[in-house]
Amino acid sequence: MTVRTGIGYDCHRFAKRRKLILGGIEIDHKYGLEGHSDADVLTHAIIDALLGGAALGDIGQHFPDTDPRYKDADSLLLLEEVVKMLFSKGFTINNIDCTIVLEQPKLSPYREKIVGCLAAKLEMDVNCVSVKATTAEGMGFIGREEGIGALALATICSDS
Repeated sequence: MTVRTGIGYDCHRFAKRRKLILGGIEIDHKYGLEGHSDADVLTHAIIDALLGGAALGDIGQHFPDTDPRYKDADSLLLLEEVVKMLFSKGFTINNIDCTIVLEQPKLSPYREKIVGCLAAKLEMDVNCVSVKATTAEGMGFIGREEGIGALALATICSDS
């Protein structure tokens, strides 16, 4: 069995009149995130981690922001596509570990729902998906509450 690891990162600035979606869950906040799709930074980071682990490029190669098909796209549907892609190449997803970096809103009331949603789309047990949150301690664009960032680590396996 071959074990591979991929890392993903994404960030988006806040935008008025948009919903804040993280891990497929709508979060109550005065701002959403700016982006071509739904700007779900957490799901985008996971997608990049999975693609990276399988050496299949990145989210921009598969779902370019220049393609009108992905305008306001639900990132969970993009994640489903990537999961199918990995399965078709003989990979299984072993573990996902994520960190969301933001000052506000607090994510603890949503964490369980986010994990459940992501685990279902990844076809994994909830005990294999970790979602953590931290702040930037007031530093940088995240600390100034201009946006949100997310990092993800994916461990995938194949028989070859």
